Amino acid sequence: MTRSPFHRFVFGTLRRLLYLWVRSETINQSAFGLRLDRSKPVFFVLQQPSLSDLAVVDTECRKAGLPRPVLPVRVGDLQEPAAFFYLTPEPDWLGRQDKRGSSPTLARLVAALSQQAVDDAQIVPVSVFWGQSPDRETSAWKLLFADSWAVTGRLRRLVSILMLGRKTRVQFSAPSSCALVEQDRATSAPCAWSSACCGCTSASRGRGDRPGPFAPAQPGQGLVHGPLVRQAIAEQAEREHIAPDKAEAQALRYGNEIASDYAYTAIRFLELVLSWFWNKIYDGIRVNHIEGVQDVAQGHEVIYVPCHRSHIDYLLLSYLLFRHGLTPPHIAAGINLNMPMIGGLLRRGGAFFMRRSFKGNPLYTAVFNEYLYTLFSKGFPVEYFVEGGRSRTGRMLQPKTGMLAITLRSFLRSHRLPVVFVPVYIGYERVLEGRTYLGELRGASKKKESIFDIFKVIGALKQRFGQVWVNFGEPLKLAEFLDQQQPDWRTQDYAGQFRPAWLNQATQRLGARVAQRLNEAAAVNPVNLVALALLSTSKLALDEPALARVLDLYLALLRAVPYSPHCTLPEGDGQALIDYVQGMALVAEQRDALGKILYLDEHNAVLMTYYRNNVLHIFALPALLASFFQSSARISREQILSFTRALYPYLQAELFIRWEAEELETVVDQWLAAFVEQGLLRLEGDVYVRPAPSSRQFVLLTLLSRAIAQTLQRFYMAIALLLNAGQNLIGAEELEDLCTVMAQRLSILHGLNAPEFFDKSLFRHFIQTLQDQGVLLQDAAGKLGHHPKLGELVEGAAKRVLPAELRLSIRQVAQERGEQPERP
Repeated sequence: MTRSPFHRFVFGTLRRLLYLWVRSETINQSAFGLRLDRSKPVFFVLQQPSLSDLAVVDTECRKAGLPRPVLPVRVGDLQEPAAFFYLTPEPDWLGRQDKRGSSPTLARLVAALSQQAVDDAQIVPVSVFWGQSPDRETSAWKLLFADSWAVTGRLRRLVSILMLGRKTRVQFSAPSSCALVEQDRATSAPCAWSSACCGCTSASRGRGDRPGPFAPAQPGQGLVHGPLVRQAIAEQAEREHIAPDKAEAQALRYGNEIASDYAYTAIRFLELVLSWFWNKIYDGIRVNHIEGVQDVAQGHEVIYVPCHRSHIDYLLLSYLLFRHGLTPPHIAAGINLNMPMIGGLLRRGGAFFMRRSFKGNPLYTAVFNEYLYTLFSKGFPVEYFVEGGRSRTGRMLQPKTGMLAITLRSFLRSHRLPVVFVPVYIGYERVLEGRTYLGELRGASKKKESIFDIFKVIGALKQRFGQVWVNFGEPLKLAEFLDQQQPDWRTQDYAGQFRPAWLNQATQRLGARVAQRLNEAAAVNPVNLVALALLSTSKLALDEPALARVLDLYLALLRAVPYSPHCTLPEGDGQALIDYVQGMALVAEQRDALGKILYLDEHNAVLMTYYRNNVLHIFALPALLASFFQSSARISREQILSFTRALYPYLQAELFIRWEAEELETVVDQWLAAFVEQGLLRLEGDVYVRPAPSSRQFVLLTLLSRAIAQTLQRFYMAIALLLNAGQNLIGAEELEDLCTVMAQRLSILHGLNAPEFFDKSLFRHFIQTLQDQGVLLQDAAGKLGHHPKLGELVEGAAKRVLPAELRLSIRQVAQERGEQPERP
């Protein structure tokens, strides 16, 4: 139709008639336009013949000033009558597909490139989606006619245009350079060129670089044919003394229990419900740095690794990806969420379910591993939480490496498609499960999820939940990570075994790196900062002008020394932040003749520790530097660096701080310069001097130092108990228990209103870090030994950062524990 002026006239007339009704928009047009090289021939490729799709693409190209697909394009000395072609044959009116060959345009392009008649050409995959504008669709009935991305007949397309044509979107995928597909053009056969040039288009229909869900194999199908599953089936039959058919049937049941069952109507239904829910409960959702994800999704297997703060993390991320033209991922969910009605809806929305433990069930393990391998190898985006469960304390939990290990083994098994981890930080100004977390922070046991929890959510809608911040962090490419950790990984033979000796250590480091990338993308919000400021005071209270000054200081410091390019800060000054948090009823106030006092009541004092912990890692290093000046008026730069190097590894390990040891000197200098600029310190030669203790600046410096006071107290407590026990007389597990008991006692004696202060897992990780650093050594009996000068070194450092009263109290409690007689 587009080969002659008459045909182009007819096409133009039909396009104008179509646009009497149709309205369209382009996804990520600016990003696509920047990647397009106008000096090379451009060909647009659509999945299936459709005059309406072509008209929409041509219109969007005209609007954006891009080359038009219906106009001629010169390829060397030849001129193609149009700059588009289709991948699949045209169906008839009933949707039946004929068996014609590939596009003549593509064949001529392949020939021209093979004969070097032209140096290069760009192929741009284009997708047109009818009825998929998430911010406008409101009719569940229209979901029945939504684009299913399968080849459909003209009659169905006509109905779709009439019902959904005013909500049409176009996505241009990244242009593919044909010259880069095959480096040696002289030896490339035309059919190979055809497959290579078009692979980007066909693959894009199953990857994360296009909107909406896709249709993977039905649950359980094909998993039992994997070599590792076949081996596990044979071993199960032999172990259980059952027929192989029964073992295979059991494997199929496991596959059906695990696998998601994507349904487009379920995705659209969830999108409509969630659009209402987000608008009802939140003041807004702020999305930052998603452009990097849209770029890296091209040609990569994308694994989203969000932090886990709330059950709605699952829904929120899929919803936002869908709205921004990216494929909602397959989501790893705990089997506890496979509840009646809810589980089926989640499964059709992309969730696949996993048991809490695979221990003792090798057949289940093999089926689950095969399912993940299938997703990865086919390029389907996946999402899982490296923390394992939701953080009840607000800080990043120690990564659970199970899913990471499966990912690594799958990648080693076949790494033809590069894997990239995309960290996603989700920050809530008020978390939906706040009341539940408050009870758990106070010592209540974790409650099992129930379908009746949905009624609690409805009851919570009366509260104000503020905004949600969703920050996409810097992607982490798995191949590049392995190149750093194990340079020879590409040359090793993994046939028959996917657990090389270095795998466990690499998995641990990968988990820590992902956690650091997540924290790099942290969203600092008004609630975080107010919580940090008030919890640093002895009475959990400040008058309003003083609180505003503290908040202004924190904002100034974070702007002077940004934590990372992906970290975001709130708008406004300190007073604006106070007004905002008061509007959420998280801060109480008391008025007198001198003005307003803001404070945290008993209920919010515990809850606000959760929000403070969201950003504790950002303030840890400046707070450590500030703590050095609580007992010393003057400290040289070299002393500051020496103290920092001694303590920083333990802060970094607990809080997943981003800076490595070799960066520390530069970063410390940046923070000290910011302190001087804000008047918190004064520089005299090579010595830093604190303000007078009676000054306002010293008060601000003191409040900043208290941000990590409890962390340093835990460190000192563990060392004091270890030293009091003696050399090689106490094991790591017993030391953990003692630390927990001691922390609970000190929290009562000193009024420490922070439940994570006596979190056993924090002590466990600190003891492990001491072993990793070589400070502690474990003997054959499992008892801990230490360097003879450890006590002297720790006391010297503790004098710098901890009050004398607290040090004495810790030592007294440790000695009292040592004097107690052993129980029979």
